Amino acid sequence: MHFTLCDLAADIAQNAAESGASVVEADFIETDEEFRFRLSDDGKGMTEAELERAKDPFHTDGKKHPGRRVGLGIPFLIQTASQTGGGWDIRSRKGSGTTVEARFDLTNLDAPPVGDVPGLVRTVLLFDGPGEVIVRRSYAGRRGATSYEVRKTELAEALGGLEDAGALVLLGKYLGSLEEAEEENER
Repeated sequence: MHFTLCDLAADIAQNAAESGASVVEADFIETDEEFRFRLSDDGKGMTEAELERAKDPFHTDGKKHPGRRVGLGIPFLIQTASQTGGGWDIRSRKGSGTTVEARFDLTNLDAPPVGDVPGLVRTVLLFDGPGEVIVRRSYAGRRGATSYEVRKTELAEALGGLEDAGALVLLGKYLGSLEEAEEENER
């Protein structure tokens, strides 16, 4: 099982990035009671039969991870969402892409911690593959409120790329400032 909900979301986002997609969109919505995410890609997609196999923890196609005999990303998503009183939905069309949605009840005793959302956003932006990654984030709760959208291409242009350590440090600081922007205004 994943240590945090952000780890789980990163695993599903990595699937989207590796799907042959040119665009990946991610929405991360959080309140004090709930964490939700939606990940969409315009990649290769899956048939109904492939989607059913992806839900089986004891199946993998062996292509993405040669030698591995299990695929746990989607099964862990289903298990965690179900155990926390949440829900999930996966829609996919061969040749058109996939959308994965999940909701977790944070008041449920079995809910893992949310984790490092700015770190999750940074990770999703840095996955190889898609030419564009669009991340939308919102939080409303005891710590205040924030809502923002970032795009991989705009950040790469502003930072002169996303490959060197200096750019990654600046990206981390920028995302951290977006998370705290409304918190400070509330004080």
